[in-house]
Amino acid sequence: MASADWTDLPPEHNLSKFAAELPPLLEDAGHDEMYGVRLEAPAEGKPTPHTTLIILQKFLRANMDDLPKAKTQLTEALKWRKSYRPLEAKDEVFDGSKFGGLGFVTTIKGAKETKNDEDVAVFNIYGEAAKEPKKAFGDTDKFVRWRVAVMELTIAQLNLNSADKPIPDYGKGPDPYQAIQVHDYLSVSFFRQPGEIKASSQKIIDLFQRYYPETVSYKYFVNVPIIMQWMMGAMKAFMSKDTIQKMTWMTYGNQLHMYLGSDIPKEYGGTRASLKEKALTPNYGDATNERAPSETTTDAAKVGIDGTAKENASPATT
Repeated sequence: MASADWTDLPPEHNLSKFAAELPPLLEDAGHDEMYGVRLEAPAEGKPTPHTTLIILQKFLRANMDDLPKAKTQLTEALKWRKSYRPLEAKDEVFDGSKFGGLGFVTTIKGAKETKNDEDVAVFNIYGEAAKEPKKAFGDTDKFVRWRVAVMELTIAQLNLNSADKPIPDYGKGPDPYQAIQVHDYLSVSFFRQPGEIKASSQKIIDLFQRYYPETVSYKYFVNVPIIMQWMMGAMKAFMSKDTIQKMTWMTYGNQLHMYLGSDIPKEYGGTRASLKEKALTPNYGDATNERAPSETTTDAAKVGIDGTAKENASPATT
């Protein structure tokens, strides 16, 4: 079943089984919020809430429809969210002198690879961080917390709590509730990376693979030197087909409009104002920081938070 319609899921479908097995899973995790959505098991005589099915389907797809693996990953992710409290990260005040200019979240229209009328896009500007790597990456835990804030801000723009479309089963079509990532490497040296960058990169890669599955549709790497594109191409031999299909590298940033259309900032070949003028950012505590109306601490109340208060790589993959 392709899950084109979730109004009458058969009990033998993995999504139905996943929902039926939610109560002990949530009890084990001690937490019921995932991606800002409160997970609810089906009540007797009533269907599972659509937003809960959205989350469960993401974890099934991340594990190629393997239900035991999906349950394990979801349980671990819920336990992490209970202890780390990532929803609160996007409302914390970060040091703008360290992280300002590194991450931006916006929406775009006209992306060629997706079937969405509008996509959420997050831009990671690593060239800014490369200018003073110890400033941005010197405190690994603080950098990770900031990067989590960017991710939570991105997911919030997907509006999963009001999602009304089903997500197809694994291999049956695209998930409409994912963001596009752009990694900008202008002025980044790939051959002399300080230990701080490697440490932060490794931690972020591992954390995002474990706890943020199925949140990114496509990744675009821009301003990548030609020699690094060759090396990245060689790495395809070690990547899954699904991963390769989601990644595109290009030498010049102004080529990005060929993939994402003209509704992107002018520095990427589009017609819109620069990211610093229009995009959302984590909270840097200044008056010019644009915040989405929904980005407030009331999110915690909405989702019923319980109240308790790999390899060496550049920061390219998350």
